[in-house]
Amino acid sequence: QVQLVESGGGSVQAGGSLRLSCTVSKYTVTSYYMGWFRQAPGKEREGVAAISAGLASIMYADSVKGRFTVSRDDAKNTLYLQMNSLEPEDTGLYYCAARTVPWSSNRLSPLQYTDWGQGTQVTVSS
Repeated sequence: QVQLVESGGGSVQAGGSLRLSCTVSKYTVTSYYMGWFRQAPGKEREGVAAISAGLASIMYADSVKGRFTVSRDDAKNTLYLQMNSLEPEDTGLYYCAARTVPWSSNRLSPLQYTDWGQGTQVTVSS
């Protein structure tokens, strides 16, 4: 089973930036369709970005378009989420997730993914 470990979270002021990392173990990151999710206290987990195994398809939630960028470093077996112009509404526990086959429907739905990391906390203050 693939192992996913997120890092890079922290506390920043509104307007700041953070870069999250998701290191993939046991298998190569190029084998997976992956996503970034977040969950704020009392709210459902929501999809932020999704990227296909071949990098041909990248999708973002409307709430982060133009501010967040997902990328991948195959040599480091790592997925990244660059977050700029952060807002207090971006606060939450951020997870990366993976699946080995193409998405069957909404690629930003948590139900599409079989493997999850433990999450890294992002806190944005106003």
